Amino acid sequence: MEKDVDVLGKYRAVTNKLKKRFLKRPNVAEGIEQYSALAKGLKQQDCPQYAGFCCLAQARCEHTLVNAAGEAQALTSAARSFLDAELANREMKCPSFEEHLTAAINCFSHAIRVYIENNHISLAAALSIELGEALKNLNKPGEAMSHFQRAAELQSQSPLECLHSLGSVASCKVATKDYDGALAVLTEMAYLAQERGGSSTTGKPIGAYCDILARCEVTRVLLLMLLQPTPQRIRPEHAQTLEKYAWESTDDHATAQFLSEDLFLMMQSVVMACQSQDFISLRALQTELWPLLMGEQNELLFQIIKELTHPSGEGV
Repeated sequence: MEKDVDVLGKYRAVTNKLKKRFLKRPNVAEGIEQYSALAKGLKQQDCPQYAGFCCLAQARCEHTLVNAAGEAQALTSAARSFLDAELANREMKCPSFEEHLTAAINCFSHAIRVYIENNHISLAAALSIELGEALKNLNKPGEAMSHFQRAAELQSQSPLECLHSLGSVASCKVATKDYDGALAVLTEMAYLAQERGGSSTTGKPIGAYCDILARCEVTRVLLLMLLQPTPQRIRPEHAQTLEKYAWESTDDHATAQFLSEDLFLMMQSVVMACQSQDFISLRALQTELWPLLMGEQNELLFQIIKELTHPSGEGV
């Protein structure tokens, strides 16, 4: 209680200095320094929420001085402080209305807007990703999704960064069981990687783009096995994807560019086992595929086996 009174007294002292008085202009630059020092001290005392309020006051001062860079930086510091306060509350299992998280989201959003208005698009995208990751780590993939999507839109001129953000969107959709939405995003990613990741000489995807295409290919196949769309409902591009995994297919040269032969053959076996509902073979394949797949893909394979064994209708 004494600490709260002391902090409030220091905050008010700085604020009073900045009030307009007759024939006397407030020293805003000095106020910025004092708010910054107060915020730093409060962080060291493990009072992140109070530090956040000081950073917000600092941001207002920076706005008064028309210093966009300083304003955005102060807003970002405030957002991170409020986020720390939310994490501390959760760690101690304190009941709350998530007011610190709401404050953090508002500060991040304001900082992103300031960066966009001043044409610092890459910084705005980085903050959108940071906010998305924070929400995802707080088990809020539905809320994180929109921020990853915004980052992808801001990164439209940087293909690799855009693909990374779209990959996070797809992961959030999988986490919220929006499998159709995840399939659409992964298909968009595959087209973008093919279009923007080609070599200048061969036109074929190279480097990191091959890894992205491999992830898209495997995850799309697993999603299709989970959704089990009927021939009337399946999209032509998805039907074309599955055709490559039919035993009689010989047109696997495009896939072989970014999938290893072992992985391709095992995914082909997964497709055939799902179509014939061969649960024993599917479980055996799960053991072999486990070290070759990402965590998200392994979870999808588990859901496929679960859905085929005990249909719930959630995958459809």
